[in-house]
Amino acid sequence: MMKYVRLFLPAVILLLAISCSKRAKTVDDDEEVASTLVGTVDVMTKGWLEIPVYEAGKENKILRRKGYTTSYNRRTKQPDWVAWRLTKQHTYGDNRRDFMEFHEDMEVSAPRATDNDYFRSGYDRGHMCPSGDNKWDAEAQEQSFLFTNVCPQNHFLNKEEWNDLEIQCRRWARRYGEVYIACGPLFEGDDIKKIGRNKVHVPTGFFKVVLAKGKKPKAIGYIFENRRGSQGRVCTVDEIEDLTGMDFFSPLDDKIEEQVEAYANIRQW
Repeated sequence: MMKYVRLFLPAVILLLAISCSKRAKTVDDDEEVASTLVGTVDVMTKGWLEIPVYEAGKENKILRRKGYTTSYNRRTKQPDWVAWRLTKQHTYGDNRRDFMEFHEDMEVSAPRATDNDYFRSGYDRGHMCPSGDNKWDAEAQEQSFLFTNVCPQNHFLNKEEWNDLEIQCRRWARRYGEVYIACGPLFEGDDIKKIGRNKVHVPTGFFKVVLAKGKKPKAIGYIFENRRGSQGRVCTVDEIEDLTGMDFFSPLDDKIEEQVEAYANIRQW
């Protein structure tokens, strides 16, 4: 468990609160972060189970959307992580992706990712928080197509294994009533490929962690290589914390957090 990461909590809290105050109109009242709480907002006491705690750098900007929260990285031109609470109700809806187009996020400064960066790059525009999790609301669906929610992803991974896990998460949300999800890119090595005029970094892999709270809380992690045929490896949340330097699900009671993050068994899901 990455308890030491909580030393950096105030920086993350401040960034989150400032961004939330700018985006309040896109967040439901019961989830809204008031601008008056700048400097005092606490991920722990607010119970934001999906939001990871980590060391935020100058290149990061926290963006609160209607269906998710993202930590955008100005250097890599994509999110470090995207997190959301997926309820059973949010797995249904009529707001589908038909005729929806990917678009620049004007809330982040240029240079930023654009559609031209992906054109003929050999990579898909891979959703982190998927379109299928945002059918419940038109604005949430539109915001899922912002490039601050997108990473360069191998076409076959995007359409097959990654998509399969997205579908499975919706099944879990229906089974357990709600799940908490965080995911993002992984970069291994110093020679990172870049695409497009804006030099969008190409991840070498991706992670996803899922928590079902309920009466018997449980969590599971996945790691994928960004290539065709990557089946995804089930792992503990602890392993992904070690890999990313993030602390997931920190509002949980410490004992429960230690238990669920140290163990992963897909058969129990």
